[in-house]
Amino acid sequence: MWNDEKIGKLKKLWSEGLTTGEIGKRLGVSKNAVVGKAHRLGLKGRPSPIKRPEAAAATAAPKKEPVKIFTLTDLNHNTCRWPIGDPKHEDFRFCGKQVYPGKPYCLDHCAQAYVGSNKPRSEEAA
Repeated sequence: MWNDEKIGKLKKLWSEGLTTGEIGKRLGVSKNAVVGKAHRLGLKGRPSPIKRPEAAAATAAPKKEPVKIFTLTDLNHNTCRWPIGDPKHEDFRFCGKQVYPGKPYCLDHCAQAYVGSNKPRSEEAA
């Protein structure tokens, strides 16, 4: 499968920075075959196109505000009671946004809860 000519092409395409998938297409082999051969040849690794370096990820992602954890005791008739997460886990909470009039959920969660209509029933009657 791997002859000197293919190995030479692999090294050239690898140094040009082509993806393993593209190299595989050009050589007529699978992406995994390219990865394995490059590893066995000791070719210098490259950063994953999927994973971003942490420095770039930190600058690209804005800081998120801490999520308000609404527990059952925080809810009232004006707060969305949509459960978020697994009740067995520490980060389990309720939505807590303003409810849609006449419903126990906010507009976003009404759209998920009341399947079959794009609008909650109180709007359909109008």
